[in-house]
Amino acid sequence: MKPVEPLDKDLSFTPLLGRSWLTPLYDSAIGLFTRERRWRRAIVEQASLKRGQQLIDVGCGTGTLIRDLMESCPQARLIGVEPDPAALAIARRKLGPAAGLVRWHNGFLDSLDLSGDRRPDTITSSLVLPQVPVSQKRAILEQMEALLVPGGMVLIADYMRQDHPLMRAMFRSTVQRLDGVSDTQPSADGEVEKLLGEIFSGAVRLSQVHTVTGTISLWRGFKKGNAR
Repeated sequence: MKPVEPLDKDLSFTPLLGRSWLTPLYDSAIGLFTRERRWRRAIVEQASLKRGQQLIDVGCGTGTLIRDLMESCPQARLIGVEPDPAALAIARRKLGPAAGLVRWHNGFLDSLDLSGDRRPDTITSSLVLPQVPVSQKRAILEQMEALLVPGGMVLIADYMRQDHPLMRAMFRSTVQRLDGVSDTQPSADGEVEKLLGEIFSGAVRLSQVHTVTGTISLWRGFKKGNAR
C-alpha cells in the first residue's frame, strides 16, 4: 500500500451545517434542501452491496446513508467514520438496535484501524469534501484509494463544479454562507473532479442533482490498476 499524506492532527472538524447548535436540524435541512433521497438512492444502487462485502462511509454524519445501505443488504459489513460525536449519537439513535451491527469510528479516516480486518470493497462519502482545504481533500481521497481492495470502488456525492450561474449563486448563498469560502470555492471551481481523475482509475461522473443549495454530483472511481 502506498504511503498517503496524513490529515493534520490539529485540524478541527466542521460541524454539520457549519454550526454545532444546528446539528439537530441537519436531517431536516438536508432532506428539504438537497433532494437527498435521489442522490442517496443512487449511491445505494451503485454500491450494490453483497453478503460479506465491507463498506466504509467516510463522514457518515447522522447515519442516513448507513441505514439505507444496511436495508439494501443486511449481510454487508458497514463502518461509519465521523469526527463529530454529536452526529454519531444521532446516527446510533436513528438505527436503533441495528446500530450494534455497524462499526462506528469517532475520528478521521486516517485514524481508523483496520488491522486484523479486511479492507473495504467500497468506500462512500457525501457532502464532506467542501469543508476541508484542498490539501486535505487530496489526502482524504488518497487514503480512500489506498484502503480499497484490488478492484475496489469509491462513490462520492458532493458539491463539486458549479457550472450553471444559478447553481453557483445558490451555492454561494447557502453552503458558502455556512461553511465559508476558502475551503468551498475550490470545490465549486472543479478541484475535486481533477483530484478524482488523478487518484482513481476510470473516474466518471454518473449523475448530477440540481438543488436550491447548488449542484450535487455523484462520481465513481476504482482503485488504480484495478478498474472493473
